[in-house]
Amino acid sequence: MDSTAHPDPLSPLRRGLSEWRMALVAWRLLVLQVSHPVVAAGTAEHSTYRAHPWRRIEHTMGSGQRLVCADRDTLRREVARLNRAHKRITGTDEHGRAYSARDPATQAWVLITLYEAIVAMRELSGDPYTPRELAELYAEYRPICEAFGLPEGFLPSTAAEVPAYIDSVVRERLEFGEQARYLLYDMLREAPRPRRPRYLGPVWPLLRLLIAVVVTSLTLADLPPAYRERFGLSGKRRHAWLSWALHHGLRRLATRLPDRWRYRSRPAPDRSAPVSSAPPAERADIPAPRHAARPGRWRRDARGPKLGRFFSQVLDQTGDGFVGAQDLRAMAHNVCWQLELNESGEAEVYAAFDVWWEQLRRAMETDGDGRISKAEFVAATMAHCDRDPDYLARGLHIAVRAVFHAADTDGSGVLDADEYRAVFGPRLHPAELSHGFRQLDQDGDGGITEEEFVRGFTEFFTARTDLAAGSQLLGHP
Repeated sequence: MDSTAHPDPLSPLRRGLSEWRMALVAWRLLVLQVSHPVVAAGTAEHSTYRAHPWRRIEHTMGSGQRLVCADRDTLRREVARLNRAHKRITGTDEHGRAYSARDPATQAWVLITLYEAIVAMRELSGDPYTPRELAELYAEYRPICEAFGLPEGFLPSTAAEVPAYIDSVVRERLEFGEQARYLLYDMLREAPRPRRPRYLGPVWPLLRLLIAVVVTSLTLADLPPAYRERFGLSGKRRHAWLSWALHHGLRRLATRLPDRWRYRSRPAPDRSAPVSSAPPAERADIPAPRHAARPGRWRRDARGPKLGRFFSQVLDQTGDGFVGAQDLRAMAHNVCWQLELNESGEAEVYAAFDVWWEQLRRAMETDGDGRISKAEFVAATMAHCDRDPDYLARGLHIAVRAVFHAADTDGSGVLDADEYRAVFGPRLHPAELSHGFRQLDQDGDGGITEEEFVRGFTEFFTARTDLAAGSQLLGHP
């Protein structure tokens, strides 16, 4: 494969991984991965999946796209990026065991379980791969695994060795700990509503309960027999019937559909559609924010609710109701991930967010437990901003300027619409994105300078109304 050629779109690996039916084994895959003690420890201390499960799924899908469905150069860049991210995931778990996400055995397990999920999808649907097809599938997948530079002997050499490898790791290495238990039984029951579609809001609590019951039952039936036997998770008869009906029914449906409906499309993120800086009167397709004309909003101090939203939606990355050093580093990770920074760019962003955390810790963390509650954050931020004009400059501004420089990919000193989209696009509705861009672009020249960018965040933290230029960085209140 040369540096520009893409893999055969009809190859066994791409077809298998692109099947919509892979969703049926997705939770099974996650449970197997997080049952590895190293993955569980890293998830507990470094992951944001509890507070932001849908974003984590988006990141995982995007990474899989770049690993499997792109050219060799894209694969090389994605492996390098994952390795940089994993290098930071180290520590000691609750049992006092040191762990590192760069552990070759752990990396091998995570990689092989993805291949095994494709195989399981076919087996559970009553249409297993033939030995020859398995050999072709694994022959295509193994070079992707090898791109991670794992030492010899950690990966099964052939497809025929994979079942024994899976069985051995399940019986000798996996643990059904808190993270696996939470993922299997509780996570979907607590999951926040996806950003879109918004009309799910009123029915989401009931809908997520139904989804949780179905996914848990399906996963219990589909986990490998050795796993269920070891951890006493023998599925009930109704679980087996549900699994059979879903896998066989969807196979019969999928094989009758045209390819454009059977397989997920995998386009690269579209950053070409412009975010208009034109005023609302010239953009009839983008409605004005619903709150813009509400009378009387200036009569109350809007800082408390805004800062509370910022704490919950942005700062509290782990979803435990507190902010600590790991939350700020998770924010830095998301910035680096969205902007696809190189190693030096990542280092600058991480360093800036470390400075911001140290300021927050010194100003707000009073009981010595290394974390800040929402009430502490809101009260302390308002108090410090009121009495110290330079408070934000010593922490928040340093992080915000680092984000600006990272997003300013052409070095022009101005964020254009596409660069602004790269920072805020994943979390905002297009109408809110366009409105936010127009708000920050105060001189209307179609670009946001560094000072306009910083001023927007300053006004978000300090403005007492919802009408200031930076008040809607998180969308409408």
